[in-house]
Order: sequence, then structure tokens, then C-alpha cells
Amino acid sequence: MSTIDIATQKHTSLAEEMRQGLRRFGKAVVVVTAWHENKRWAMTATAVSELCMDPPSLLVCINRSASLYSPLTTGANFCINILHAEQEAIANNCFGAIKGEKRFSEGCWDSAACGTPYLRGAQASFICEYEQHVEYGTHAIVIGAVKEVQLYGDVAPLIYLDGRFTKAVAA
Repeated sequence: MSTIDIATQKHTSLAEEMRQGLRRFGKAVVVVTAWHENKRWAMTATAVSELCMDPPSLLVCINRSASLYSPLTTGANFCINILHAEQEAIANNCFGAIKGEKRFSEGCWDSAACGTPYLRGAQASFICEYEQHVEYGTHAIVIGAVKEVQLYGDVAPLIYLDGRFTKAVAA
């Protein structure tokens, strides 16, 4: 279904309406990382969520066109790094024109015992073991069992809202 804005006589598709609605849905910015075929992989994302506490698990939704799609859907373990409000440069590095190992040029990166890269100084880093994935439309939903959690600093995440990065404001 689509609508017509009487004021502008502009026809809008449901997908565009959804996109505009989701711009109002503030989300924490994360960098998803993996170690696969002797290479580090990284991608900025917001489509991440907790799945359950028993067993502790998270999910990440990834577009088929993303470079991290193949590593994650073929079983690579991964890490979800929640960025601090001051880590916008890292978010910018991990999407767009910068590719491959160059995405790790910002920030202090380390490796978990399983080889998965994680960001030192992230708000939180969740080292996950690949469990399964589900294909849906243009994306895959990748489920990981949380094996390790690292926390750092006060709660001050980088937020993506209305098409740009911002900081959370405490009430």
C-alpha cells in the first residue's frame, strides 16, 4: 500500500514510508567484526538486537551486498562492538568507501582467544559464536551465542537518528 500526500501530490511507496519512519528510531551504532579466512572483517551496523538471555544470544541483520555477509553466513564467529559517543570516526571508517583491513586503521583493536577482533574502549563488546542464520528478503539474520562480554567506561553510546550520528542525552 502507498499513500499520496495531498499537500504535495507526491506519491510515496510503502518502502519509502518505512525508511522515513525508521529515521525516527534511534539506535546504538555498532561495529560488527569477524575473523574469516585469515582476514579481519568490519562493518558499521544498527540492525542488531538481543535475542534472549537463556542462552545468552544476539542477532545481527546483514544485507547480502555487505562484504561481511559471506563470512557471517558461512559460520564465522563475530563480535558486536557498541560504540562510545566519541567513536564516530570508527563508525565512519567501517562503512562506505574504506574497505578491508583499512577499516581497522581507527581505534585500538585486539583479538579474542578465538581470533575474533574486538574494539578496546567500546561501550561493550560481545564475542559471539556463530549459531545459525536465516535468509529473509535482501538480508540474513545471523544468530550468535554470546561467549564473552567486555564493558568499558560510562554509558554514553553513539546513536544513529534521522540519518546522522548523535549522542544520547541523559534525562
